[in-house]
Amino acid sequence: MPGWLGGLVEESFFVGCGTHENRRKNEKNIFCLGCCTSICPHCVPAHPSHPLSRVRRYVYNDVVRLEDLEKLIDCSFVQPYTINSAKVVFLKPRPQSRPSKVAGNTCSTCDRILQEPFRFCSLSCKVDHVLLQGEDLSSILFRFDESELAFSRFENLRMDNSDLLLDDDDGRGSSGTKKNKSNAGFFPQIVLSLNNRRKGAPHRSPLS
Repeated sequence: MPGWLGGLVEESFFVGCGTHENRRKNEKNIFCLGCCTSICPHCVPAHPSHPLSRVRRYVYNDVVRLEDLEKLIDCSFVQPYTINSAKVVFLKPRPQSRPSKVAGNTCSTCDRILQEPFRFCSLSCKVDHVLLQGEDLSSILFRFDESELAFSRFENLRMDNSDLLLDDDDGRGSSGTKKNKSNAGFFPQIVLSLNNRRKGAPHRSPLS
């Protein structure tokens, strides 16, 4: 498993940053794929050449926008939720009081009830399933353009984090459907080398 993938599904987010413990709005809500660790908005300037991904919260669990994750990994059959007009995917399975015993479509890893035709409730469940089947994770990893995950996307990050919080009180989001990702672009090895990063100014993209 590449270091960034293990870090993304295992890291703790929305906890205070020890480096900036005396600063306001210091919750770790960004993941650095180069350092394989979670960082806060105040840390971003120290990672100018690293690919970064934003993590959000929905019903008190960590989620990432589907459009961001699909740049890194095949998310087909992972159930997405539509919140505030954006599709998101849970990074980890949500806690359950007991495994579901209801007949129907459930997560292949944790047995959470899902809508058809989805097979996984979270990115972590899909990754675990691939490993348990003895398959190579390279079959679901994509080559990604680091300029699309560059520092410039975070230069205007609002420090109040208002655009990162997707919690709602009723805990319901609408599930969405998606087309399977094409096999074109599968990347047998992901190497995030500081020495091999492309030079030049990154392409700017508007912050949504």
